[in-house]
Amino acid sequence: MDDVVRIQLMSNFLIYIDEQRVENPVAKSRKGAAMIEYLILHRGNSVPNQRLLRALWEEHRISNPENALKTLISRVRSMLNAMSPGLGNCIVSDRGAYHWQTPENVRVDVLELMELFDRLGTAQDEASRRPLYQQMMKLYKGDLFQTGSLDEEAAYAEHLHSQYLRAVYGYLEDLNQAEEYNEISAVCRMALEVDGFDDRLHIELMKAMINLNRANDALQQYKHATNMTYRYLGAEPSPEMRAFYHQMNRTRRTLKFNLDAIRNELYESSSGRGAFVCEYPMFREIYNLQMRNLERLGTTMCLGIIMVGDADNAEMDSIRQETIMRALTEILRKHLRKGDIVTHYAPSIIAMLLPTANYQTGQLVMERIQMLFYKQYPNSDIPFHYRLGMLGEAARDDHSGDAEPEK
Repeated sequence: MDDVVRIQLMSNFLIYIDEQRVENPVAKSRKGAAMIEYLILHRGNSVPNQRLLRALWEEHRISNPENALKTLISRVRSMLNAMSPGLGNCIVSDRGAYHWQTPENVRVDVLELMELFDRLGTAQDEASRRPLYQQMMKLYKGDLFQTGSLDEEAAYAEHLHSQYLRAVYGYLEDLNQAEEYNEISAVCRMALEVDGFDDRLHIELMKAMINLNRANDALQQYKHATNMTYRYLGAEPSPEMRAFYHQMNRTRRTLKFNLDAIRNELYESSSGRGAFVCEYPMFREIYNLQMRNLERLGTTMCLGIIMVGDADNAEMDSIRQETIMRALTEILRKHLRKGDIVTHYAPSIIAMLLPTANYQTGQLVMERIQMLFYKQYPNSDIPFHYRLGMLGEAARDDHSGDAEPEK
């Protein structure tokens, strides 16, 4: 047999030849499909004829059971050979028994799953378990296909389902240890496609959502799970689900309290009017942040400098200079906008950032500050010099310069 064959028994009974799904006439024969599944689930062990007969015809009395079994075996082999030459040879005759033999080029999902479960039982560390878990999640597309012709089918399906859930729980434990919450969410969603009523899967999914700062999504998941349980099972949420719901509500209230507290604190700290006055290191950090915004938005900003004193840098009495600079800083604090930033750059120099101001409006601002300064010192001979420049990519095409008006 040259074809590569893949047989799927999880969720449905499908056959793929070279990864192309082919019509499967065996699936239309309840006895034939049940017989293949029964042999496969015995994992290569011989099943005596009498056991097969009891499994397949227990409810029916037939005059010649041995002949009926041989006829069924022959018909199923012919169907398999029609799909892929030699595939019927997977059903091997023993002395008074039959068994399923899987060649190298034939894969059967349920056999691979059973082997994975065995290997997971002996895997010692997370690194060796991870690829086994991932392969298991791909193979388990749904519970074992059932024809209704075998009393044991439900028991087989339930056993595999239980093994699958135990393995999923183990996988989630490893992922929680690694704090891989996105992967936990994906695994839970896949497993819930198989068992949508498993509370532990819903709870693990909601925990992952909360850890991903998606508390509202976790609440919606809780509503979905409880509504589905009530609608289809007529049952109230389990004690575990209710306990988690109360815990989630406490967490959400704590988060809300923390958010409100931080928001109120920030609001109170920003409630002052006028410009923000700060030390030069902070001014420099704010400048860097503002420059990033200018580059991102393509806007401009004014940088203004005021120097109070003689243009020839003649020394001013230090006490008088400090008094004047303090008064000028207070003028700037009161009369600039709330988003403007001011710093005392040097003994006689103040620097300021005027966001959203163009050169013309910046010029008006500086003239108004100069007017307010001389209004406070009407008979003063103190020189007031200022320079104004534009910042930002768009400033290259804008007018910028300096002005040093006479008193």
